[in-house]
Amino acid sequence: MLFKKLSSKKECCFIPFVVLGDPSIDISIKIIDILVKNGADALELGMPFSDPIADGLTIQKAHLRALYNKVSIKKCFNIIENIRNKYTNIPIGILTYANLVYHKKISIFYSYCSSIGIDSILIADLPIEESNFFKKVADKYQISSIFICPPDAKTSLVKKIIKVNKEYTYLVSRPGVTGIQPLYSQKLLFKTIQKLKKYKSSPIIQGFGIYKSYQIKEILKNGIQGIICGSRIVHIIEKNIQNNTKMFIKIKKVIKKFKNETKNICV
Repeated sequence: MLFKKLSSKKECCFIPFVVLGDPSIDISIKIIDILVKNGADALELGMPFSDPIADGLTIQKAHLRALYNKVSIKKCFNIIENIRNKYTNIPIGILTYANLVYHKKISIFYSYCSSIGIDSILIADLPIEESNFFKKVADKYQISSIFICPPDAKTSLVKKIIKVNKEYTYLVSRPGVTGIQPLYSQKLLFKTIQKLKKYKSSPIIQGFGIYKSYQIKEILKNGIQGIICGSRIVHIIEKNIQNNTKMFIKIKKVIKKFKNETKNICV
């Protein structure tokens, strides 16, 4: 529904990422308000974890700041419930790790996610080959399971990912972790994009390493329907922890700029 709505306006999807509770619960909620009010089409929210292996140094430090402030899973759910009550229609996805899901017990975790209006869950360290039980529980609670597609995915893996990813497919820009690093050549990525389209993937969203606004239109020209950006936003948080006003102004400016790059490009 979201992608059809955006396409009718000749827009692509812009999804910002932040870690819940970074740098504090109150400031985190205010940051998410800024994201929604200034261009976010959907949200990807990270749950603080001690060993976030999919993330680069910038986002790792965000996890540590939140954990230092004793941001628990329960507090994360409270933040999300607060956001959902204010913004009833925006899609909310969470990025988490398997240990956090196991800690609460899988069925309880998904049940609570469903009760507060979470739309999708990406478990960063869960291989698709070991995901059957998670997928069954997610389906029971009508939560979409999201799996990452690497930039050099073989056809067999592409087919598995397409079968599971019903809402969107998360294509990463390069192997490795998140962060402000060079992207893979878009020509190399295009081969994977062609495979995804050939086998009728759900909308393709690209993430990892997107930190300059000029990158966005180049990415979207390859048939991508949206982008996820996290490290640029989290970097602003890190550099302005002592000055919330400056932090908010900079985040607002970046969100507006990035969202503007997704306009007048998709049909």
